[in-house]
Amino acid sequence: MSAVTDASTSPATTPEGASARDGLLQGIRVLDLSTMIAAPLTASALADYGADVVKVENPATGDHLRHFGAQKDDQGLYWKALARGKRSVALDLRRPHVQELVRRWIGTFDVVVENFRPGTLEHWNLAPADLLSANPRLVVLRVTAYGQEGPYRERAGFGTLAEAMTGLASVSGYADRPPLLPAYPLADIMAGQLGCSAVLAALHARGRTGRGDIIDLAIYEAALKLLEVNVLEYDQLGQEHTRAGNTYRAAAPRGSYLCQDGEWVALSGSTQSVAVRLLRAIGGDDLVEDPRFITNVERTRNVRELDEIIGAWCAERPRDEAIDVLTAAGCAVGPLETVATMLENPQVVARGSIATVEDPDLGPLRMTNVYPTFTTHPCPVPAPGPAAIGAGTESILAADLGLDEQTVRGVLNGDPPAAGGSTTHGAHFDDA
Repeated sequence: MSAVTDASTSPATTPEGASARDGLLQGIRVLDLSTMIAAPLTASALADYGADVVKVENPATGDHLRHFGAQKDDQGLYWKALARGKRSVALDLRRPHVQELVRRWIGTFDVVVENFRPGTLEHWNLAPADLLSANPRLVVLRVTAYGQEGPYRERAGFGTLAEAMTGLASVSGYADRPPLLPAYPLADIMAGQLGCSAVLAALHARGRTGRGDIIDLAIYEAALKLLEVNVLEYDQLGQEHTRAGNTYRAAAPRGSYLCQDGEWVALSGSTQSVAVRLLRAIGGDDLVEDPRFITNVERTRNVRELDEIIGAWCAERPRDEAIDVLTAAGCAVGPLETVATMLENPQVVARGSIATVEDPDLGPLRMTNVYPTFTTHPCPVPAPGPAAIGAGTESILAADLGLDEQTVRGVLNGDPPAAGGSTTHGAHFDDA
C-alpha cells in the first residue's frame, strides 16, 4: 500500500444539492451551527461516516477556525481538515426572518450541533425544545465548556480551561516546573469524539422510540475521563498524583530514552511479563532478579535507578538496533517520531493512516484518514473544507425548502416570497 490514500475531491451531489455520499450514515443529515473545534469535530466525524453535514456560518466572518492557526494562501489549514465533508451556508442567526427560515428548515435534518453559550439559541427563538416540537425525531447536541447548568454555565470557556479545571494540567509536566497545558486541543478533541458517540447513541435510541433527544455535553466532563484513575485513588486512598515527567506511578519502566544516534525510543513495561523480558534483554537474569526491580511495586519505587540503566543501554546503540533487539525479545518498544518522520513510518504507511486529498485551493493535501476502518462499509475521506463562505446557501436552501434560488435570495434579505411566486417543488415558502 502506498504512503497515502487517495480520496475524491468532493462528495457527489444530486441536482437538488443534497449529498449523495455513500457511508455508514448515508441518509442522516446534520445541521452544524457550531464554531471552532470541539462541536465542529463531532459534525466532522459524522461527515466522515457518510452523513450530509450542512455548516451554517456567519456571513461576515465565517467560522472562527478559518482564521485560527497556520494559514496558506489565505486558507486556514485546520479548517480544511475539520470542515471536511461539510457544505457551507451563510446565515445570520440573529435576524428574525432567518430564525423563521431555520425553524421551517429544521424538519429536513436528523441532528443539530451547536456550541453557543447557554441561553443563546433561546434568545434567538431557536430553543432546542422548540426545535424538537417542530421535528420530534431531531437530536440536538449542545457543547459548552461547562454545560447548561451550574454556576459556571454562562462563563466563556475553551478546552484549555477544561484541562486546567479537571486537574489534568496539574499532573502534567515535571515536578520542578509549572503545570503543563497540552500544546494541542486535547479536551476539545476528547469532547468532539464523545459528542459523536452521544449522537450515534441517540440516533440508535430514536430508531426504537421514534423520539429525538437533547444532549448536554460539557467539555470539562470529556476531559475528566482522562483522570478516572486519579479520582479513584484520591477518593479511596487520599492520594494526589504529582507531576512526574514521563514516569507513570502505576507501572515501571515507562518513558522515552535517547539512543546513540540522537534518536529517541519509547518503551513500556506495564505488565510483569513484558517488564521481565525487557530486564533480561538489557541485563540478563541478574537484572531480572535484582530486588529493586523484581516486582512492579519495587520498580516504581526505584524508577530513577531503572531509568538510568535503560538510558545507559539505549545510549550505546543506534535507535533501530535498540528497537530490533528489544522487539525480538518481545518487549513493547517503538520509535518516538516527529510529525515529519511519522509520515514515513512503515506502520502508518501500510495502513494508510494519512490520506492525500485534492483541494481546489491548495492542491494535494495530507490529513488524517477516517478512523477506524470498516470492512463492509469503507469510508473514504470527505472533501476538504470549502474555501468560500456560504457557497451552497441558495442551492441548498432552495432544494430543502422547495423554492427557487431567486426566492431564497429574497427571503435571506428579509423579503417575503411573492404570492404565487415560483418554487422548484410548486410550494410557497409559507407552506415549506
